[in-house]
Amino acid sequence: MPYRRLPNTDSSRLKALETALKKGQDIPPFNLAFSQSSYQKVQSFLPLWQKSLIENKTTFNVQIKNNKEYLKKLKKAKIYISHFIQVINMGIIRGELHENIKNYYKLPVNNKKIPSLNTENDIIHWGENIIKGERKRKIEGHNPITNPTIAIVKVHYDNFIEAYNFQKTLQKNHTRTLQNIASLRKNADEIILHIWNDVESFFNNLSEEKKRIEAQKYGITYVYRKNELGRIQLFKDDFQQTI
Repeated sequence: MPYRRLPNTDSSRLKALETALKKGQDIPPFNLAFSQSSYQKVQSFLPLWQKSLIENKTTFNVQIKNNKEYLKKLKKAKIYISHFIQVINMGIIRGELHENIKNYYKLPVNNKKIPSLNTENDIIHWGENIIKGERKRKIEGHNPITNPTIAIVKVHYDNFIEAYNFQKTLQKNHTRTLQNIASLRKNADEIILHIWNDVESFFNNLSEEKKRIEAQKYGITYVYRKNELGRIQLFKDDFQQTI
């Protein structure tokens, strides 16, 4: 025998609530299979649920759309920071720069490897270090690093920081909508459960099969267990063979 399955996704909750609302609008109160108090709860709650789902989808789409441009700026900043450090290392190898120059940028003196730039925090950390370090060198009268200059590096670094902060704001907005949905979900489940219980009780005088048929018109979902599906398929196969 199939069993009732309550909505387990936000979209299925939306569908159940919309179905209940439509039934309440189309059927007179004395023929409606659930109470007027439940109908009023659906009327007041459904707009909040719809709004929360729309906001969630909107903030997610904006975040995804912006992410492509953000990744471009992140990549640019990473390249220019990496190239700037490579120029320092090559200058040291050629003897044009003293290895102690690395102290300005807080780079390890005895390590010619480019520091890790794999994360946003890495890029922020090393971007700040080389910009501050080069600024200090220039104040002290040293010749600036060129190709790329720190000015060019800073342009791409600032573009990245601006995009990074904006992306974080979008992420916070999306997280807020997720939290809002989570706070409403329990209420949605309680309303649906109460309505579905009322509906099944309303049709309780019918046979199990007719009861399910009528209840399904109110959006109630019934599913078969795996072993029951197997028996149904066997029955269908046997029936086809007898035709």
